[in-house]
Amino acid sequence: MYKGIAASRGIGIGKAFVVKEKTDTTVYREKKIPDTEVDNEITRFTKAVEATDIYYDQVAEKSKDVLSESEQQVFQAYKLVLKDPIFKDMVTGSIRDELLCAEGAVIKSVELTKSMFLALNDEYMRQRADDIDNVGKQILISLTGSQSTDLSMLTEDSIIIAEDLTPADTVSMNRKFVKGFAVEKGGETSHTAIIARTMEIPALVGCGDKIRDISHGDTLIIDGQEGILIAKPTPDELKNYLEKQKQYLEELEKIKALKNEPGRTLDGKNVHLVGNIAKPEEAKEVLEKGGDGIGLFRTEFLYLNRKELPSEEDQFKAYKEVAEVMKDRPCIIRTLDIGGDKQSALINMPKEDNPFMGYRAIRICLKEKEMFKTQLRAILRASAYGNLKIMFPMISCLEELRAAKEILNEAKAELDEKNIPYNRDIQVGIMIEIPSAAMAADILAQEADFFSIGTNDLCQYTLAVDRMNENISSLYNPLNIGVLRLIKRVIDCAHEFGIMVGMCGEMASNPEYTSLLLGLGLDEFSMVPASIPHVKQAVRNTTYDDAVNLAEEILSVNESDKIKTILRGKLNAH
Repeated sequence: MYKGIAASRGIGIGKAFVVKEKTDTTVYREKKIPDTEVDNEITRFTKAVEATDIYYDQVAEKSKDVLSESEQQVFQAYKLVLKDPIFKDMVTGSIRDELLCAEGAVIKSVELTKSMFLALNDEYMRQRADDIDNVGKQILISLTGSQSTDLSMLTEDSIIIAEDLTPADTVSMNRKFVKGFAVEKGGETSHTAIIARTMEIPALVGCGDKIRDISHGDTLIIDGQEGILIAKPTPDELKNYLEKQKQYLEELEKIKALKNEPGRTLDGKNVHLVGNIAKPEEAKEVLEKGGDGIGLFRTEFLYLNRKELPSEEDQFKAYKEVAEVMKDRPCIIRTLDIGGDKQSALINMPKEDNPFMGYRAIRICLKEKEMFKTQLRAILRASAYGNLKIMFPMISCLEELRAAKEILNEAKAELDEKNIPYNRDIQVGIMIEIPSAAMAADILAQEADFFSIGTNDLCQYTLAVDRMNENISSLYNPLNIGVLRLIKRVIDCAHEFGIMVGMCGEMASNPEYTSLLLGLGLDEFSMVPASIPHVKQAVRNTTYDDAVNLAEEILSVNESDKIKTILRGKLNAH
């Protein structure tokens, strides 16, 4: 039995199809060329980039049948890497200055760029290193003329075993015969994992190199719920999993049928189920998955990978696009949350020993007042086209909330002077992700229109645990009783003053936690769109009274392991 990260739900049974590395990089890593071959090597590299660009166009066209518009953007992102002048200069510089062959220069440049991403603490940004790696491998294939493993040509039920798979590999899979895949690398937010969820292929990532022990043709069972892979199962294990697979597929059809059903408990309690997005084009996917709106629109994409700050017009168009897609459904736009792991050369940000507790988010916005006001004017203007709300991140005290609202009032006054329409009653809320804000929730609730609990940072700050630090990551636990008590306090304080509480951290997207959060009083669950149907099912399979009783039981338990056991029993019972 092998353990991995459950990236995509489901149970798959089939023969192992072991994918070998497409290109042996050791041959090229230090290979030198005579200086007379420099121009020829640069030409080879340029032609390989062009061939790779055409390849991604072909894959993108093929992906239209299986991916949403937002998910197809991964191939555009790859094409941007190909055209990145910094990357090209790194490769050509290594060829000219170090007399490396084109393959060796690509390998060196990819590894250097990857190391920059891997040095970041944010899991999402770290996994962008995989994207750089994928592009580099495809360039090497074009350079060497080696052949990719064609996963569209499989003719029997198979479980793919590989060091890694690119989104292009995943899209090319023959869905009739690929029953799942397990890879050594990657994480839950890698593009390959996201595409696997969209294509509903059971998948494990981050399995480590132990899966190299699996031989081509071994019978395998992949369990995408539990995150396990079983090689050479016994007859009883095989029989048991065939029954589990049948039950899961029946359940999946029921879940899909819930798209147009409300998020309502068995005893009539309505629950808002909304999506997290990072780009305007992702808004449609929220509706496709049966979401009620958008609980978190991250706006950082507008400020990253650009040569200058986004204009008010650029931002207005992006926010207006989302507003028009969502129509009367609510959409919460989080103001700029830069800093920490998301650095921008456009903003003067000093080097810090501990950037996660440094100059970031609302702290930058309050200092860079004109930049902040530009964003606020753009959101206000777009609010005339839909049900937009504004949310300030990383608020730690009442003074910060008041300062942010004062700048918002200045933005409103500037629009009034020009008679530009906007929603004068636009709601203004805050993220509760710092323990001081959670403890002062009764004070903040009197001046905010809503709360959204960011459990990722709230857990990290409350437990003093960097979840990306492998030495202590096991201590990062949203079921820690201290974290649960803070969540309960925030919800109770908000309700005392009549405001809504949502949650936009990863905890909200896990059906295992749904009944508990519902029982604690949470009003809105915001999550990646793919999780909406599963959380909706969890809501519709319980009563509010049962959820409240469950929450009371759990708050009386002191140990996280016992809490998890209780929740798992609740989920299995449903």
